[in-house]
Amino acid sequence: MYSDNDIKIAGDKPSVDIEKNRKKEIGEEIIPKSQISKAKQIGKTVASIYIDDVKSKTENSDNAEMIMQRQLLLSFTATICFEQYLESDAVAGVAQKSFLDTIKATDTKLYLTSSDTGAFSFYYLAYRRGGDIERRIGQTFAMLCSHDGDPIFQELGEALYCWFSSEVKKAING
Repeated sequence: MYSDNDIKIAGDKPSVDIEKNRKKEIGEEIIPKSQISKAKQIGKTVASIYIDDVKSKTENSDNAEMIMQRQLLLSFTATICFEQYLESDAVAGVAQKSFLDTIKATDTKLYLTSSDTGAFSFYYLAYRRGGDIERRIGQTFAMLCSHDGDPIFQELGEALYCWFSSEVKKAING
């Protein structure tokens, strides 16, 4: 026998209500369009700063390994700042995708060298250890540049991380 508890009454827009409930049930976040637009713009802005910096340094340097590690550090810094300073993981994901899409549209080769998961793993380990993150990021940068323990490379990595973090924060707050 069936009871009235099995019957559900549809609202004014049942397909919208069903979709919202489905997303809530599986843990997806519903993001307002204004936040999506803002996140996309933040990603584009940060990508422009990144691209300008990379192009200016690439033209003036003969140390290809250090240039590539610099690109990876800045890309990692953008990723971490999106995760840390934006409202939610979903909004950070939109900003990150916009960041990478903008780079890819501008320079495919730069896009491919901006997301080395091996280097990102080392940076994430340094970041997640906590306490004196900037110094740990600098040490990781020096290690990845094959200058492990070199205080000049460590300070350079730390300075790059701090500088680009401030640029990303400006883009987020601006």
